[in-house]
Amino acid sequence: MPDSGDDIVIRTSGLTKRYGPETGVFDLDLLIRRGEVYGFLGPNGAGKSTTMRMLVGLIRPTSGTATVLGYPAGTRRSLRGVGALIESPALYPHLSGRDNLRILAGYASVAAARVEKALEEVGMTAKADVAFRAYSLGMKQRIAVGAALLKDPALFILDEPTNGLDPEGVASMRDLINGLRRSNRTVLLSSHQLTEVEHLCDRVGVIRRGRLVADGTVAELRRGIGEGGVSVTVDSPERAAALVRELPAVRSATVIDGELRVAVDPSEAAAVNRLLVVNGLEVSELRRQVLSLEDVFFDLVEDQRPTGPEPVEVVNR
Repeated sequence: MPDSGDDIVIRTSGLTKRYGPETGVFDLDLLIRRGEVYGFLGPNGAGKSTTMRMLVGLIRPTSGTATVLGYPAGTRRSLRGVGALIESPALYPHLSGRDNLRILAGYASVAAARVEKALEEVGMTAKADVAFRAYSLGMKQRIAVGAALLKDPALFILDEPTNGLDPEGVASMRDLINGLRRSNRTVLLSSHQLTEVEHLCDRVGVIRRGRLVADGTVAELRRGIGEGGVSVTVDSPERAAALVRELPAVRSATVIDGELRVAVDPSEAAAVNRLLVVNGLEVSELRRQVLSLEDVFFDLVEDQRPTGPEPVEVVNR
């Protein structure tokens, strides 16, 4: 039976994958809605690819459930509306990009016209007749994303789609994903390009050692680890750091590249400035320091310790 939530494209509940005594994914609850771009982040081996492989039926979960497009994950009905690129692209090396897509279109009962459309969308029309083995890694990624586009699916599952792409290719992929959002498609995106994720994704989930440690918009994740604080340009930063550390509201004060970074609620900026000026220091600039997604990510994956038994990290599953 299909999942009753019409707006829910991916739903997992307690999803777990174990390999003997090792755990790749543990008790994962995800909810991804129609039309959103969801960033799935984590260090290498955290469980991202394992999760994506369970969603498309490449591996079976040990326990828990997952539905995709309203049907159990990995079933024929769920896969009809899914285009996926998971881990490294693997196509016929001796065939051209165009011929590879033609073969895949035949398997999926897709009209031949979709091949040319997919090549155009990923910017590979000019190189479509080159053998796949002669492509650079970035070109292979583009052809693989073209394969995911063939069925014109409602859901795209993309595992590191910008891997190997030059800056122009990354920008092209960003435009493509934005186009998918505008057409009310859903994208589950795993990427190490944190700046791209910050600008592309409606919501973000962070997985660490198989566990989901955060889920929400980038703004919500920022609030979850506290405000960024303030940055101060001052004539004697080391002395300034010693002074502001005495303020009760200040969590820390460090000097980085000659600039004072104060971990404090930005509403306390006036108090920081007043203290420094009263003590004879010359403040030339004071500005709010906004946390980036990269700041949030490293705080979550390096500092947060999930409660309960810690699963063993599994690499390259």
